[in-house]
Amino acid sequence: MSEASIRRLVYSCSLAVRWGDMDAFGHVNNALYLRYLEEARVQMLVNMLGNQITDGDFATVVINVSCTFLKPITYPDSVRIDCYVGELGRSSFMTWYEVFALSAPNEMASEGSAKVVWMDRRTGKSAPLPAYLVQAVTG
Repeated sequence: MSEASIRRLVYSCSLAVRWGDMDAFGHVNNALYLRYLEEARVQMLVNMLGNQITDGDFATVVINVSCTFLKPITYPDSVRIDCYVGELGRSSFMTWYEVFALSAPNEMASEGSAKVVWMDRRTGKSAPLPAYLVQAVTG
């Protein structure tokens, strides 16, 4: 099964590029893309789960993240981030992100992914995904 066939678009958001996001090369610093993905992921999870992004001693955490940079983004601009979910496991699910500068909305500026794990904060170990989270991911 290909990645495209297992992922489902669940959320989009726009974030403003701040002057301080740029580096000495005059474009958004690579590290800031991970912040953009983090903000989009948290917004997506809150949108999907409401206050259940954490549940007592359990919470969603990221076990790995990646980002591929395709086109530079500069200030002043905003980005649109399309968020996808899929590839459900016992205690985790994959998320994917497509980032577009609003000044060039049809040209992907970067793409990323993160594996989200349901973790027991008491033990620091993964735990089975609760039914409501499975339902949110699978739609």
